[in-house]
Amino acid sequence: MMDKIVLIGDAASKTGMEKYMRNQFPFVGVPKPERVNQTKSYIKQSKIVPVDELIETINELYYRREREYKYLAIDLIQANYQRFTFENMVVIAQYFQEKPWWETVDTLRVPFGKYMLLHPEITAKIFNIFSGNDDFWMRRVAITMQLSFKEKTDTKILTEMILPDRATDEFFIQKAIGWALRDYSKINPDWVRKFIEKNELSKLAVREGSKYL
Repeated sequence: MMDKIVLIGDAASKTGMEKYMRNQFPFVGVPKPERVNQTKSYIKQSKIVPVDELIETINELYYRREREYKYLAIDLIQANYQRFTFENMVVIAQYFQEKPWWETVDTLRVPFGKYMLLHPEITAKIFNIFSGNDDFWMRRVAITMQLSFKEKTDTKILTEMILPDRATDEFFIQKAIGWALRDYSKINPDWVRKFIEKNELSKLAVREGSKYL
């Protein structure tokens, strides 16, 4: 069983971190470098703990009040996603809707993308968790899932994730569309250029997506 962990913060960092997040969430006051330092042995321990116990630990951490415990839970997921089953990932996907904001959503998305590359046979099942969801944060994940996939990007899926939301009046969705297109334009600028020309996208998405064209 994994040990209980308590992060040690400081008041100045707590104030600054809460302000950066618009005072929406309470913090302990542990910046990332210090969190890494405090949790190094904890992360190492997690790699030899049975998966069921690890999932319980991750769940307990993610639902703690202070924001850094969510970050630590995501760190544990990042360090162990190779060991997880699809059913484990379905449980973890619920965290996207627990007090979501861009920093947890975008960080938690990363191990899902890596997991999908590790198990390409369940690509459709992974996307089905997120696409078409009423929660725009979940759809943001679907749109940005293939960030950094480079030549492995499936443009058919990328198109299917973007088009239903191309007229959505939600800043974080339009930024996601632009981000996904901008990232892929580094590999295939012609495809992105044609996509933008063919589809009526928001000004924000076009501006963000065209940065490297």
